[in-house]
Amino acid sequence: MRHYSIIVFAFLLLSTNSTAQKPKAGVYRGVLALNETTNLPFIFEVKYNKKKPLILIRNADETIVVDEIVLKGDSVNFKMPVFDTEFRTRQINGNLEGVWINHYRTSQNVIKFTASYNIKDRFLLSPADRFLFQPGNPDPSFEGKWEATFSPGKPDESKAVGIFHHVEQTEFVTGTFLTETGDYRYLDGIQNKNRLYLSCFDGSHAFLFTAEYKDGEIVNGTFYSGAHWQEDWKAVKNESFKLRDAGEIAKVIDYNTKPNFSFPSLSNTPVSLSDKKYENKAVIIQVMGSWCPNCMDESIYYSGLYEQYKGQGLEIIAVAFEKADNLSTARKQVERMKTRLKMTYDIAITLKDNKNKASETFPMLDRVAAFPTSIFLNKKHQIVKVHTGFSGPATGAEYGNFKQSIEFFIKNLLKE
Repeated sequence: MRHYSIIVFAFLLLSTNSTAQKPKAGVYRGVLALNETTNLPFIFEVKYNKKKPLILIRNADETIVVDEIVLKGDSVNFKMPVFDTEFRTRQINGNLEGVWINHYRTSQNVIKFTASYNIKDRFLLSPADRFLFQPGNPDPSFEGKWEATFSPGKPDESKAVGIFHHVEQTEFVTGTFLTETGDYRYLDGIQNKNRLYLSCFDGSHAFLFTAEYKDGEIVNGTFYSGAHWQEDWKAVKNESFKLRDAGEIAKVIDYNTKPNFSFPSLSNTPVSLSDKKYENKAVIIQVMGSWCPNCMDESIYYSGLYEQYKGQGLEIIAVAFEKADNLSTARKQVERMKTRLKMTYDIAITLKDNKNKASETFPMLDRVAAFPTSIFLNKKHQIVKVHTGFSGPATGAEYGNFKQSIEFFIKNLLKE
């Protein structure tokens, strides 16, 4: 913590005068130094809207708008939307230097950051390497669906589905991984000869994947999550591979016991299933947290679902398991999330911030295996379905299939 305090204090004192020096509009290549030899790159753009600066972070088809920016002297400090993370930087010769601070973590949570102006490529290729991938000379080795194994041969070995796409048969690759508890959102990168490089930065996730293509398989893969996590991975092409059904991961062990909780809302009034508002209503209980990227994707989807079906008797209660020291801080984080995501359904707030504590809150389940988890109740508030994880828009067809199945289920649930 002493090292953390020194770094943050140093960047608080970067400005030497009160006149704000505006960063140049245009594209920047940001880099997070995960360790002495490994960098995670991402692309962002600085724009101005009526003299107000905006930062647009891009990951494949995703654009994240950052508007909480403070300029002072040569300092450019900005908070990520929704998530409790921030950048503290200074301008040096048109570029940015500083740190990214992840307030959810208590160790390895301050990462060195640099950003170079007018560099548009996420991963840098030499002219000779780029020539290999000119249109008409494609080699889309990583295209398709892959059966991926993380930490192969180790006690915590796990399976995932890798979905990768070469953009117009170029060296540029996008994709994601589906796991039984969610997806890795929008990954963006390149193939360089037989090497794959993918990254994602969304304010919470700081993901970097590297691997090689050899004899029809993906080998020698390494996955980095921020500065605190690293593991091996590999994959084989398998268009028919599937993970366990999301409805089979968490089991209902007592159908006779209804969910029974009471947590404060944003206005500090208690939220409980016994409230008159939910009487004779089908209810989705969304087990989530404002720190969880997959929960954000799910919340955006559920907001639309709620607007579509609330008039027919559907209610949604988000139970936010927050990473905060006190309820006041948690309430600010949830309020920020609600505003950003335009959530219109009820949110209950608890400081129980992990899966074990979530499991204690819902003892009629054998466990809460992941954030998010959705518990579907009929009009008598009996559990009829539990869905673990969320396959978001980055998963393409999987997301479309999920929406179709959930909406079919909701329509039938409301008819009962």
